[in-house]
Amino acid sequence: MDPDRSAHRVSVRGTLSAVDEELLRTLYAEHAGALFHYVLRLTSGDWQWAEDVVQETLLRAWQHPAAFDPARGPARAWLCTVARRLVIDAHRARQSRPAEIGGDVLERAAEQEPGKDEIEQALQSWAVADAIRSLSPDHRVVLLETYYRGRTMVEAAQVLGIPLGTVKSRTYYALHALRLALQERGLEP
Repeated sequence: MDPDRSAHRVSVRGTLSAVDEELLRTLYAEHAGALFHYVLRLTSGDWQWAEDVVQETLLRAWQHPAAFDPARGPARAWLCTVARRLVIDAHRARQSRPAEIGGDVLERAAEQEPGKDEIEQALQSWAVADAIRSLSPDHRVVLLETYYRGRTMVEAAQVLGIPLGTVKSRTYYALHALRLALQERGLEP
């Protein structure tokens, strides 16, 4: 069927009736493939979005049959114009609202109370500081040099003025004692 003839048939009647279902099928058969490929380029290869746009375009053709005026041009031109405007409108709508984020981020945010992370971190820091204070002074000094100041065992031995083997053994026993102190406070190292 000639696309201009189908446009003329719609514009003469002004509305679609049950009889004009054939016309809509004809529009789909004649224009949907070319319209889809056109819209696929407009949507940068997004098949789902292109399918949605083609469906919406054909829905609008069904809702506004009087828009197919042969004097204004062929039916395909009208369909392509409607499809292009739908893509532009969707692009503008996406730019006007904040960027969407993944569902897992939203689920974690919904599960947490506002400010809970900061409070939890502060409580945990206090518990760790308390556990470190419970260590012997020799163990505290060794952990301070090796972990907090980032010194190697050799450097810590030189700074503290004790043999390397003593630094190694004190570090081992200090970490063991710290692990126990943290477990007593309900924290898992």
